[in-house]
Amino acid sequence: MKTLVVVTGPTAVGKTSTAIQLAQHYNTEIISADSRQIFIEPKIGTAVPSEEELATVTHHFIGTKHVTDYYNAWQFEQDALQKVEELFQTHDIVILAGGSGLYVDAVCNGIDEIPDIDPDLRERINSQLEQEGIESLRQTLKFLDPDYYKIVDLSNPARLKRAIEICVQTGKTYTELRKENKKTRPFKIVKIALNRERDELYERINQRVDQMICDGLEQEVKSLSQWKDCTALKTVGYREFFDYFDGMSTYTEAIEKIKQNTRKYAKKQISWIKRDNEYRWFSPNEIEEMITYISDQLL
Repeated sequence: MKTLVVVTGPTAVGKTSTAIQLAQHYNTEIISADSRQIFIEPKIGTAVPSEEELATVTHHFIGTKHVTDYYNAWQFEQDALQKVEELFQTHDIVILAGGSGLYVDAVCNGIDEIPDIDPDLRERINSQLEQEGIESLRQTLKFLDPDYYKIVDLSNPARLKRAIEICVQTGKTYTELRKENKKTRPFKIVKIALNRERDELYERINQRVDQMICDGLEQEVKSLSQWKDCTALKTVGYREFFDYFDGMSTYTEAIEKIKQNTRKYAKKQISWIKRDNEYRWFSPNEIEEMITYISDQLL
């Protein structure tokens, strides 16, 4: 049976390397499930795979959209499933790798297209953010959908606004909608989650941020300043530098906030994955064990 192998985990855990090793073993290709790496302009802050890594194994959905493009999980579901079907013409196994939980869930379980949001409702929520700040949105979401509140990136106003819009517009929680809409797929899905000891993971995160700074993250963010209001750039590594450019923090504080917010994001990612008991957890260096596990699932 055709099989989609999912490789996910928190940021900086080692998903890219693991996915490449598995793809090489199975002589297959990788579909990226990363909601930030799909954009062309931001590269350093999104930890896009290196040119060498991209040349080793064919990756799809990396650098295919502009930051000014509107793109969501529902659109990714349609695009990714079409690519999966195409790759299954020549491969028995395809790798889906990335840390964006919504993107992974969309491919595995499906996500219905949310109805158009009433403009007046959207304006009210935008005004709430402008007048009362992001903490007001957090408390509203906590009241409307406490389960999603526990796993969403609470520092991402776009995610908060979207979830509130859906809750108010549909009369259901975003969590309920996701559970109701689970779809069957015409292929087998094997789910692998990666993790490391917390101290080790946090040290890798800190080192990655330091490397991003050395690679020119500040210059990259500055070059994207004209698009700072785009949803694609309201993310860790970019918003902290935008605040620094606006005089809201010092250079040192900006870097420390990137590290702190990345660690928080990693924690959210782990919580998201743990909702799904179909995942089998591995250390990134347990490649042989992963291959054995995948083989067992194919029997």
